Amino acid sequence: MKITHELWIDESDGEFLFCHSGPAGDEARSLLEGTPKKIWECEAESHFEAMTKYYKYQGWGEYKTTHEQDYWPYTDNLANTKDPNVK
Repeated sequence: MKITHELWIDESDGEFLFCHSGPAGDEARSLLEGTPKKIWECEAESHFEAMTKYYKYQGWGEYKTTHEQDYWPYTDNLANTKDPNVK
């Protein structure tokens, strides 16, 4: 299962937010204040894959984690499968 992730920037303070798209990311996006703007998106089959792509996009080097579950593939119970952004 692939989930679309979005990168947002709050243009008023330069803060970034990287979250699931669609309903699965509604709560996270509700934290954005000022003038938020979506600047990038990617699809991933796990948290690790999403963060690896995000780090590459930001130019931050290699993403590393010590949490085994970050490598686990996304499953139906992690996202609303009625969401068109979940494939």
